[in-house]
Amino acid sequence: MRRLRIPWFGRSSGAALALGVTLAAAPVVADEQAEDQCLYNGIRLARLWPPRDLRLRPEPMPVPYLKDLPGVIPIDVGRQLFVDDFLVEETTLQRTYHMARFHPATPIVKPDRPWEQTSDSPTAMVFSDGVWYDPKDRLFKMWYMGGYVGGTCYATSRDGVRWDKPVLDVVSGTNIVLKTPRDSGTVWLDLAEPDTQRRYKLFIFAHPEGSGAITVHFSPDGIHWGKPVTRSGPCGDRTTVFHNPFRNVWVYGIRGSDSLGESGPQVRSRRYHEGPDAITAARWKPDEPVLWVGADGLDARRKDLDTQPQLYNLDCVAYESVLLGLFSIWRGQPRDRPKPNDIVLGYSRDGFHWYRPVREAFIPVSDRHGDWNWGNVQSAGGCCLIVGDTLYFYVSGRAGVLGSPTSGVCTTGLATLRRDGFASMDAGSSGGFLRTRPVRFTGKHLFINADASEGGLYGEVLDKDGQVIAPFSRENCRRMQADATLQRVEWKGADDLSRVAGRPVRFRFHVKNGRLFAFWVSPDASGASHGYVAAGGPGFTGPTDTLGSAGLRAGP
Repeated sequence: MRRLRIPWFGRSSGAALALGVTLAAAPVVADEQAEDQCLYNGIRLARLWPPRDLRLRPEPMPVPYLKDLPGVIPIDVGRQLFVDDFLVEETTLQRTYHMARFHPATPIVKPDRPWEQTSDSPTAMVFSDGVWYDPKDRLFKMWYMGGYVGGTCYATSRDGVRWDKPVLDVVSGTNIVLKTPRDSGTVWLDLAEPDTQRRYKLFIFAHPEGSGAITVHFSPDGIHWGKPVTRSGPCGDRTTVFHNPFRNVWVYGIRGSDSLGESGPQVRSRRYHEGPDAITAARWKPDEPVLWVGADGLDARRKDLDTQPQLYNLDCVAYESVLLGLFSIWRGQPRDRPKPNDIVLGYSRDGFHWYRPVREAFIPVSDRHGDWNWGNVQSAGGCCLIVGDTLYFYVSGRAGVLGSPTSGVCTTGLATLRRDGFASMDAGSSGGFLRTRPVRFTGKHLFINADASEGGLYGEVLDKDGQVIAPFSRENCRRMQADATLQRVEWKGADDLSRVAGRPVRFRFHVKNGRLFAFWVSPDASGASHGYVAAGGPGFTGPTDTLGSAGLRAGP
């Protein structure tokens, strides 16, 4: 993993303070909040939701929930990640953000079929589209652009690395599942859908009747797609869709164009429209989607282009206890190579406001001609899969044609990261501690994801006044000295945490020569987090982790 260290700054936004940026005041006012808008993590939304008063500015997007914190944070949903200071009350540990690395087999899907050959840009790439694990068929499944702006093709895999292109009956003798020419699209495997005929959902950008829109299709198997069931309101290309299970809404991230600042240039941005189902959410009028998010002044300009970066695309998914956003950042258009877009991470706990602490590319474009990703690295729908101890991120890349902005050979690559490995709280030989804010849970077993193989890690449970609750002291805690994504925290004199369940407590972790990635309290001795598993993975049977340690064994 590539790493980037960021100091911890207490209640404020650490990355913003380090860079001398003043965040705007939170737009949510206390008397605008309603009791029925309380989320799974204790965050309360404004009565008017989504917010309608945002403007694109050079400063980062304000994140209200990092200013107006819940008094007690419920943690029953998912592994609790240290991507921001939401859970951290005090610490002497140092936060490190980690970047993905390309799998040595990359690129894993190449244009090697006749229908994927298109002049100087043969294409077999995810352009959002989707990569999912289907628990019914026990297969990884990929939808991708076959031929440049050509049709939609389908591939399967047993391990997520080696892919097959099956011969199907939609277009005889090919793996094409939708022949219609297209730009980007999104495929969503909806495991919560009760209608088996709508288990798979496809959102594809087209130009019906001369205006850009998304057409929505359903399928029982991801291969045979019916005619469009609805057409969206007007939108630009690269519009994408995701389901937010924390609020049970479907969200269209609509390509827009807005001024950066009071009188700044028009830049690509995202507008937002939600609804209780995929069809309702698609039916907007031109003035209804609200401004959502764009690039800002912290997104670095390339020295060779000196162009204000813009937000080219945003794919989102629920991962454990947060919403994960893969931001494709456009940094200008050279005359002699494809767009050097790359992928930067963002995190949201309310489903709308994004905290983007690091602007270094999480999954980068290459600046070396001849590499498969010399241009235009962009994410897949579903964002990532959990494969044992590892997260799999599928991305597109374009090899380019030297001296031209042409895409060249377009392929699909695979990048990997440790499970929960977005950020860690680290200590060296002198050791350190982290104390959480008050939390509440109904589970019984405390688990951590940590690397303490060269040192040690201990846990404590504190009451509302910060006093240790016996017997959950550091002295009674069994030393953890392993590198594992699922480790149970145990104390002498207690079988579990049931005696403190349901009441506000704080956890304090002591770390020496190690790093802590996540913690969670599970009702199960297996360590099942009951958080969301993004695009799934081997062993998972639904949209949440009900497996715990069995999920690790299901990996390759």
